[in-house]
Amino acid sequence: MGVSNKNAPNNNQKEGNKKDLKKPLQVLHISKKDTEKKSPEIQNEKTNSQEKIKNETIAIKPQLIKDKSVKEIENNNAILKNLDVSQKDLSNPLDFSAQNTGFELERVVDEFDFDESAFLEALNANEPIGSEGETISGKVIAIESDGLYVDIGGKAPGFMPKKECGLGVITNFKEKFSIGLEMEVLVIKEQNADGMVTVSARALILRQSWEKVSSSAKNGELIDVLINGFNRGGLTCDVDGLRGFIPRSQLEDGQDHQSFVGKNIKVAYLEVNPETRKLVLSEKKASLVSKITSLKLGQLIEGKVLATKPYGFFIDLGGASGLLHQSSITNGSIRTLREIFQEGETIKALISEIDLEKGRIGLNTALLENSAGELIIDKQKVMQEATERALKTKALFDKKEQDK
Repeated sequence: MGVSNKNAPNNNQKEGNKKDLKKPLQVLHISKKDTEKKSPEIQNEKTNSQEKIKNETIAIKPQLIKDKSVKEIENNNAILKNLDVSQKDLSNPLDFSAQNTGFELERVVDEFDFDESAFLEALNANEPIGSEGETISGKVIAIESDGLYVDIGGKAPGFMPKKECGLGVITNFKEKFSIGLEMEVLVIKEQNADGMVTVSARALILRQSWEKVSSSAKNGELIDVLINGFNRGGLTCDVDGLRGFIPRSQLEDGQDHQSFVGKNIKVAYLEVNPETRKLVLSEKKASLVSKITSLKLGQLIEGKVLATKPYGFFIDLGGASGLLHQSSITNGSIRTLREIFQEGETIKALISEIDLEKGRIGLNTALLENSAGELIIDKQKVMQEATERALKTKALFDKKEQDK
């Protein structure tokens, strides 16, 4: 109402101050608005950029896949075109031989190439020398207390233990085996890791001895042996470095067999077996073989029937016996052997087989017949004319002797 207010200017000033104080708030408010205004623009720009990148990626991807597919298809078409394969040919196996005719692959020589002959030569050079059981010639190159080293042509020498250097005990070892001595040895053990083989002179001597006695036995040879020992079963002796045994039953007089020690007797081979190292001799067989060696194939002999067996007759030939087998008695049919000959009866027969190794003599009376079964019908006539009939068979036995 008409009343003045002294404090009016102050109030106005305060109000002005209040306005001034509010201004920064207004500015801040405006700035916030501007920020809010700018943010959507930035956001829009980001969104637009992402969409652009996305669109570009989507646009590029199909192009890459498309390009790869197109290339594969083009490559496949090119291959099919080169092979010239038609739809009809696809159902049949492909044959490239016709298309590759005249095409030769040029060989390029490189550092890994080798000559075939050189390769084989290298193999032969490194081939192990000395298989077990092989005989090799060598030369003594070193002497040790326990054996010898022998050069056998391998990458390493062969070693011969002292016990394998010979038969029995060797006393003058270094004198008997001097450096440079050439000798034959037998490989008894193949190469070890160092390429060394074990050889033996003793094993070679024994092998050669077995080969020798086997051949002698086959030929029915007789030998003289020195008796060097005895046991309850018989006598022992040495045959070319091998231990021989003579059973008491194979002695002419086996009652006082120990008295033979230190004496020489003539024996024949009864059994020779290198695998089991069995060498059996016989004095009785030696007497038989001595008798057999005086006989000949086709010879007519006379003797007594010693025994009748299911398979034939044993005939005494005076110090030896021969077998007249049932198949060699007659060319006729036999009901029983006893209807032909009786034990103790003296008969004549031809010697048809001589086996010195087995000490066996084979006899034959069927060859004395003029007709099949004549011996059964008229045995006396056949025996009386045996000498003349034996002459007719001479040519047969001569041929048999030549065919041996």
